[in-house]
Amino acid sequence: MTHPPATGSAGSPGRRKPSRPRSRWLVYLLRCRDGSLYTGITNDLPKRLKTHAAGKASRYTRSRLPVQLAYTEPQPSKSRSLKREAAIKKLTRRQKESLLGGKVG
Repeated sequence: MTHPPATGSAGSPGRRKPSRPRSRWLVYLLRCRDGSLYTGITNDLPKRLKTHAAGKASRYTRSRLPVQLAYTEPQPSKSRSLKREAAIKKLTRRQKESLLGGKVG
């Protein structure tokens, strides 16, 4: 018994859609020049940090440069990142400092 050739989504034999790399979402905190903390999310941390450094990432950090990465927390999805970001933003300053506890990565 023979089987028909494998077909990809385009219907042609042997063709498959290229798989997209799985994005890794992170919640991150930056310590600004004035000591304040900025919370955000990204799936490309190096690119996002460069954008912050260039003053093009957010209005808040633009006026508080330079910024330094203080904390990262991996999340399984963009949705979970947004929820965690919202939860962190609701914390008091003391609670945020406790969360940092020297943890980056």
